[in-house]
Amino acid sequence: MVQRFPTARVVFDVAGGMGKLNLALSARGLDVTTFDRRWKHHDVKFAERLFTLAEPCTCDLVVGMHPDGATRVIVEYAAQHRRPFAVVPCCSDNGMPYRPWLRHLAALGREQGLVVDEVDLPMQGRARVLLGEPQKAA
Repeated sequence: MVQRFPTARVVFDVAGGMGKLNLALSARGLDVTTFDRRWKHHDVKFAERLFTLAEPCTCDLVVGMHPDGATRVIVEYAAQHRRPFAVVPCCSDNGMPYRPWLRHLAALGREQGLVVDEVDLPMQGRARVLLGEPQKAA
């Protein structure tokens, strides 16, 4: 994310659980807020609430690492606010198998004016990241 979106300074980490992604990005100098309904462990900047499309947009980048039911919201929020996103889906919120779910999310982003790519991360488990950003003005 740091390489793909080098100008991002303020990051929303959606459904970030314990805050591990927050810690990793904060260590790289980013200002990260983790959104989750339950604060769990790490001492990070944390908003103990559900992330919705109505969240005021004060970020440069929206991210999610296995955000479960918040995956679609990340893509929609990024499109609505013309912000880039990076999300590693783990499961769908509508019962779709994994690969069709990835295609659905990529198509959703594209339909809403985002350029979306897929990249494999060097890790075990669900490691396909969708990277999206607003289309450049012509």
